[in-house]
Amino acid sequence: MHFAILCSRDSWYLRDLQRAAGSRHELTPVAFRDLAAGLLPEGPQFAGGSLDLRGVDALLVRTMTPATLEQVVFRMDVLGRLESAGTTVMNPPRAIEAAVDKYLASAKLAAAGLLTPPTIVCQTVAQGQEAFHQLGGDVVVKPLFGSEGRGIVRLNDEALAQRTFHLLVGLGAVLYLQRFIPHDGYDIRVLIAGEAMWAMRRRNPLDWRTNVSRGATTERVELQTSWAEMARRAAAAVGAPLAGVDLLPARDGRCYTLEVNAVPGWQALSRTLEVDVGRHVIECLESHVIAKRELGR
Repeated sequence: MHFAILCSRDSWYLRDLQRAAGSRHELTPVAFRDLAAGLLPEGPQFAGGSLDLRGVDALLVRTMTPATLEQVVFRMDVLGRLESAGTTVMNPPRAIEAAVDKYLASAKLAAAGLLTPPTIVCQTVAQGQEAFHQLGGDVVVKPLFGSEGRGIVRLNDEALAQRTFHLLVGLGAVLYLQRFIPHDGYDIRVLIAGEAMWAMRRRNPLDWRTNVSRGATTERVELQTSWAEMARRAAAAVGAPLAGVDLLPARDGRCYTLEVNAVPGWQALSRTLEVDVGRHVIECLESHVIAKRELGR
């Protein structure tokens, strides 16, 4: 099979996928900036630079690069139309759009019956101050779009919260507030690739944020049945067959679903668990291509 990989050409993930694919499949890297589309008399066209995307068996979205609103909308439109034309896109564009939008993702998780931190999303300083008090005066403020812990701040001082809200509103940002959930300094990352699933614990003794990019350490942890069920439901809620689900065991014994990453990394998990995640991702792509072909018969 021939797979297009939306990624940087010097990406560790591209090298890992190429290693895992071996000689069985051809992998071609494509940059988001090289996506182009045509509406012509002979039919729709989709290109990734010099590569005709209609000729690949599947396209794997392995990165989400910063871009303008116009660029993001167009790029997701191209992926959506490519998928509609019959090419397997992983994750599906609608899943990526849902997961990258923290409000929409939280709403879908809550609608699926999963426990999520109490959340208020608003747009004015006055609404932010009211939400701050409504959520108990100890909140986590996150950018609506963002990952790896960037731009996240914990606020438990009213004056500091007000200044932060003024700054964010002045920048045109939406205020996304969640009640801070007391925990023991770690969370659980569950990675799903089709039918395969793994878990690791992420712990950061120097920061309440447990992102590996912020210095958290990782360690093996047994995947509890309840965690596996929560992760499956969370991934299904956004429609992502390849997903990283963040779970937070709280001090009161409850476990919260924080978010779903529809473009998940696996470098730390592969190293920690000594598992060949790249091979499972390739197999996940294979199975989706085969399933789509069988449905088309």
